[in-house]
Amino acid sequence: MTKPFDFGQAIDRRGSYCTQWDFVADRFGAPDLLPFTISDMDFAVAPAIRDTLQQRLDHGVFGYSRWQHSDFLSAICHWMQTRFSATPDESALVYAPSVIYMVAQMVRRWTAPGDEVLIHTPAYDAFYALLTASQRQILAQPLQRDARGWRCDMQALEQKLARPGCKVMLLCSPHNPTGKVWTRDELTQMATLCERYQVRVISDEIHMDMVMADVVHLPWSEVARSDWALFTSASKSFNVPALTGAWGIIPDPAERQAFLRQMKAADGLSSPAVLAVAAHIAAYRHGAPWLDALRDYLRANMQWLAQRLNGAFPQLGWQPPQATYLAWIDLNPLGVDEAALQQQLIQRQKVAIMPGSTYGDASRGFLRLNAGCPRSKLEDGADRLIAALHALGV
Repeated sequence: MTKPFDFGQAIDRRGSYCTQWDFVADRFGAPDLLPFTISDMDFAVAPAIRDTLQQRLDHGVFGYSRWQHSDFLSAICHWMQTRFSATPDESALVYAPSVIYMVAQMVRRWTAPGDEVLIHTPAYDAFYALLTASQRQILAQPLQRDARGWRCDMQALEQKLARPGCKVMLLCSPHNPTGKVWTRDELTQMATLCERYQVRVISDEIHMDMVMADVVHLPWSEVARSDWALFTSASKSFNVPALTGAWGIIPDPAERQAFLRQMKAADGLSSPAVLAVAAHIAAYRHGAPWLDALRDYLRANMQWLAQRLNGAFPQLGWQPPQATYLAWIDLNPLGVDEAALQQQLIQRQKVAIMPGSTYGDASRGFLRLNAGCPRSKLEDGADRLIAALHALGV
């Protein structure tokens, strides 16, 4: 009997114009590597999404479309209520091609060149690129790690938020690459501080559905005080980033209208990809069972990876992240050089794993390994990583 959701099935993605597989040489300088890189998964989409897309394909007409309708807006509200006990106002919702586009637009609106934008580091590499390209100053707030996991020094955070040049806090929640899930207390403290120093907040919550531990994601909307915007998408959790499409909440009517006007008039983005709208509706109305099964599979992947790595190198003591399918692995206890390890991984083991320095110089010696794949691929990748470390004398 066929399993309803077979995440163990390996699907050959080569030749499908796939960034992770077909274009791995762009980042790693060599083709035909086994990739554990950017954050998409090697799984087929939920049957509910595929069925919906097939029905839309069978219709055969793909003219201009809209997202401002009850089917889409109510599906978002249904998801937020059933998954996070949050009740967004439909009138406050916005849509755009991607979360990073939405973040970039609000950064441009709420800051000027030379202004400071605070980010928690290590940080998603697109944040560095976006802020640097737009001539904003990066104000780094390093996360610290203790026995309880990753945490933010709130006193140090307050000192940075109090700086006259700090205009925006760009929050990643859950955090990429550490996989940290912010607690209610942490979010409340940050909201209080941002209100105190009149710092606006942009919250990137694209990984909100991918919580793996016994913790709960709390949307920024539930603690917000000062001016804010929350942006997210079904793309990560339901593995549909190539369809494009993201949505968000901008509660201030004037800011919301300015956002939509910029997108439609200045940037010329007036019609959403209709398959993306259909996929979001299907995911949020019918995708919960698939997502829950996927998270169970990913949680087991992370637990297996921890056993494999710690069995080979007990000094690591690596623990799976609270959220995301991205394993943030600190190899510094092994004393290996990042460049030498990458050379071994790429040239000898023919595997691509993101080096920690991608997410900030302070993260040199870490790896970010995408475990969103069938177990057979993860086992192969772990074996190659361990072989590379052994080759370096570990």
